Amino acid sequence: MGASKDKSWQARLSQPAHALTESFVESLSFDRRLWPHDIAGSLAHAEMLAEVGLITKADFRAIRQGFKEIADDIEKGTFHWDPACEDIHMALEAALIARIGEPGKRLHTARSRNDQVALDLRLYVRAAIDDRIVPALRAVQKALVEQADRYRDAVMPSYTHLQRAQPICLAAYLLAYVEQFERDVDRFTDARRRADVCPLGSGAVAGSTLPIDRARVARKLGFAEVSRNSIDSTSDRDFVIDFLAAAVVCGTHLSRMAEDWILYASQEFGFLSVADAFCTGSSMMPQKRNLDVMELVRGKVGRLHAALSGILTLCKGLPQAYNRDLQEDKVHLFAADDVLSASLEIVAEVVNQTTFDRARLEEATGRGFLDATVLAEYLVGRKVPFREAHQCVGRLVAQAEREGCELADLSLEVFQEACARIGKDVYDYLGAGNVIRRYCSAGNAGPDSSARQIHHWRKKIGPRASRSRR
Repeated sequence: MGASKDKSWQARLSQPAHALTESFVESLSFDRRLWPHDIAGSLAHAEMLAEVGLITKADFRAIRQGFKEIADDIEKGTFHWDPACEDIHMALEAALIARIGEPGKRLHTARSRNDQVALDLRLYVRAAIDDRIVPALRAVQKALVEQADRYRDAVMPSYTHLQRAQPICLAAYLLAYVEQFERDVDRFTDARRRADVCPLGSGAVAGSTLPIDRARVARKLGFAEVSRNSIDSTSDRDFVIDFLAAAVVCGTHLSRMAEDWILYASQEFGFLSVADAFCTGSSMMPQKRNLDVMELVRGKVGRLHAALSGILTLCKGLPQAYNRDLQEDKVHLFAADDVLSASLEIVAEVVNQTTFDRARLEEATGRGFLDATVLAEYLVGRKVPFREAHQCVGRLVAQAEREGCELADLSLEVFQEACARIGKDVYDYLGAGNVIRRYCSAGNAGPDSSARQIHHWRKKIGPRASRSRR
C-alpha cells in the first residue's frame, strides 16, 4: 500500500513510500517533544530570511502567527499529529502550510532537516541542563546540606571495605555526596558549553549559495558561537554523548547513595528511617517496609548506561556526514533525560524525608575500635615511628578483643606495658567524641570542618531547601 500523501522529498522517486517504509522510518512518535525547539529555530530562521530579503516581512509575520496558533493548539492538546508526517519537522511545516499557505512553503529556504534537527537537539540539551538537571541536582544538594546542618553534632562510623573505620560526623558523610553532585553540575555545565554552538545554516552538508546570515540566527537563539564546518555540524552528536556521559556519572553517584540508604535503613543497621510515603510493603509479608524507591533509583541507573552505550554504538561506524542512523539518537537522549530527572527529583524528597537515629549511630560508633587510628597518632606525637605505633596499637586491639572490651576500657597499666610512652592523658584521645574533636587536617570529618563546609555550601548554592511535611 502506498503513502497517503506525498512527502516533501517525494518528487525524485518513482513510487510512493510503502506503508512498511512509512512506519519504519517515522520518528514523530518520539521526537514530537522537540516541538518548542523546532518552532523557536524556525522563527529565528524565518526572521533572518526576512532581514536578508529572501522572504518578505509579510511572509515572516504570517509564519510567526501560524506558529503561534500551532503552539497554542499543542499546549491545549488539540493539535492533530499526522502520522503521515515522518517527524516533528515535517509535521510542523505541513501544519504551517495548511494554515497560512504560500508563506509556509518559503520557510525551508536555505535549510535542511539535517541542520534543523541538529539545532533542535542542541536547544533541547541546553534546556534539559538549564531547566531540569542542574536545578534538580541543586535540590538534592540543598536537601543534603539541610540534613547536615540538622545533624552536625551527630557521630557515626565511617566504613572502608564495608568495615568500620573511623568515627566521623554525620554531617561530613552527607556533605561527601554534596561534593560528588557538585562535580556532576560541573560536568553538565561543561556539556552545555559544547552544546552551545549553532549549526543552522549548514544545510544538508555543504551550506547554501543563498546570502543567509548564520550569526544573526545564533544571536536570536542565544548561542555562544556558530559552527565552523558544515560537514561536521550536521552530523556532530558529541554534545549528546557528553550529556549522556555526565548522566552516567551522576547516576553512579545516585546509585551509590541509594545503596547506602538501603543498607542504613535495614534492621541490621537501623541508622535512618524514611517517611512511609516513600516506602512500600510486601504482598506476602505483612511486617515489611521496603525502601523500594531507592532500589529503583539504583536499578534505573542501568538505563543511563544503556543510553550511553547506545549512542556510542550508534556513532562509532558512521561515515561523514549525516546518516539516517542518527534519528535514533533521540531515543537515547530522551530516555536518559527522563530517568535522571525523575531520579534526582525523588532522591531530593527522600533525603528531605529522612530521619537519622542519633542513639543508634552513637552506639555503633562506640564499638569496633574506631579510635585505633587516633591512638596510633597519639603515639606518633610522642615520637614513636608510625610503623611501630601501628604494630603496638594492633596488639592492643587484639588484647581488647580477647577481653571483650574497647580500647578505652583497657587499664593504664596495660597501655604502658604495650608502650612506656603512653600517659594517663591517653583517655582524652579515646572514644568517638574525643576523636572527632581532634581532627584538624583540612577537609576532615569533624564538627568544625563540617560547619565550615556547610557555610561554604550555603553561600554557593543558596538558602536551605524547603522541607516537605510528612
